[in-house]
Amino acid sequence: MANTKPKSKTRSSSTSPRGTPTTILLVRHGQTPTTGKVLPGRAKGLSLADAGRAQAEIAAERIGALKRVDAIYSSPLERAKETAAPIAKACRLRTRVSRGLLECDFGEWTGAELKKLMKLPEWETVQRSPSTFRFPGGESFLEMQTRMVSTLDALRVEHPGGTIVCVSHADTIKAAVAHAMGTHLDLFQRIVISPASVSAIVWSGGGPVVLAVNSTGRPLTELQPS
Repeated sequence: MANTKPKSKTRSSSTSPRGTPTTILLVRHGQTPTTGKVLPGRAKGLSLADAGRAQAEIAAERIGALKRVDAIYSSPLERAKETAAPIAKACRLRTRVSRGLLECDFGEWTGAELKKLMKLPEWETVQRSPSTFRFPGGESFLEMQTRMVSTLDALRVEHPGGTIVCVSHADTIKAAVAHAMGTHLDLFQRIVISPASVSAIVWSGGGPVVLAVNSTGRPLTELQPS
């Protein structure tokens, strides 16, 4: 079928109605063969495992049940685009790639086994004081959060009053949720974002409101702000 494109025109942040909310569904990519074992980061060529493809189909079914979805955005990495594909098909849209949704740049830690990283003295800082940590040769957590939040803010301005899907990664989604909840970055490791889970944020010029975090089964049609 032909692709469906959002009818709303792009508006600048200075003209977007302050009271017009945008619903953002943050979807983590599905499970891969290295999930929970390796820190893949931005390494290319990592696809979904069979379980991850099944998870993506479930996410697609849930999101496809919504009456309106205006756009599907994805991180450039294969595992994210493969998760976005069935969602886009269910919503009769094409996937748009956004580099702002990219995984954190783990630098020299990219591809390392988690069990080895956990033995490093720096691991305690990653878990307890991530706002102070920069990955060797890579991004800091603060830079990652700023990039992710800025990307979502720009996308909500492009789709005032609409609903968009953003397929990204665990840490980037955790950082966005922490920001939306007013939680300090040093506490963002307390947030769990499971493979193919959906977290929902309503975002307007007045700021974000969190509707759901790490939703994996509840019908999305039940989500609404109080």
